[in-house]
Amino acid sequence: MRSYFIDELNSTEIEKIKNWLDQKNIKSALSELYWIFLPPELYSVTQQKHAQECGPYYFALEVNKHWIKFELLIRAENKIRCECITYATEEQKNYIIQFAESMLKELDITI
Repeated sequence: MRSYFIDELNSTEIEKIKNWLDQKNIKSALSELYWIFLPPELYSVTQQKHAQECGPYYFALEVNKHWIKFELLIRAENKIRCECITYATEEQKNYIIQFAESMLKELDITI
């Protein structure tokens, strides 16, 4: 799995991240896993065509004791397998990394 990985976080920083994510109400059905939905303007051509049937689209964020991992696989909320579920485009990858960096900045977490 391709991902953007941030490690060497302490328990206070992890707690800040979890609280921030919980306040944003973006938690999935699994604990420690969050779904961050992509803005529709970032959908690929195929994702735009499949938006009604398969979308919306999101990437997963996993939170562990000392690290967070942003998966670079773009998933569809309404389908498990489809050609619209692919690794992030360059633009989507930039969005994911910017999301991560903005979150850390807002929480005053420096690594």
